[in-house]
Amino acid sequence: MSMEIDLGRRKALKLSGGAGLLALFGSLGLLHSGVALAEWNKAAFSAKSMDEALNALGVIVPENNAASIQLTVPEIAENGSVVPVTVSSTLPNVEQISILVDKNPNVLAANFTIPSGTEGLVTTRVKMGKTANVVALVKADGKFYRVAKEVKVTAGGCGG
Repeated sequence: MSMEIDLGRRKALKLSGGAGLLALFGSLGLLHSGVALAEWNKAAFSAKSMDEALNALGVIVPENNAASIQLTVPEIAENGSVVPVTVSSTLPNVEQISILVDKNPNVLAANFTIPSGTEGLVTTRVKMGKTANVVALVKADGKFYRVAKEVKVTAGGCGG
């Protein structure tokens, strides 16, 4: 008899806990029916060249700005499958940070939309098939700025 009560109690706790989380997420606005919370720029992520990727992102001519954008990448990446990349910017009103790798099969490696009032900083890992330039592209106040560094890859991480 006590075994039946325990199983019933467990089921009740599971159901009420799940319903509670669902109600919490709904009240915080984290659940939207039929609405995607993130946009995906298929053309930009499918781009095979730097010009194609920049056009798909809406970039006309990015301004070089090494003073306001810090791109941290290793000089030599021993494993091209997991190359650490950090981009930070002191530009005001950063809206977007993109990471591009000029010799990858798909040039755009990552694209982050930065909410208003948020620090312009992202850290991620990207795949690199071979030695290439890593480009940090920052959109701030509607204008694009860039900085690039070469990363030498000793073992590739992307298929051709």
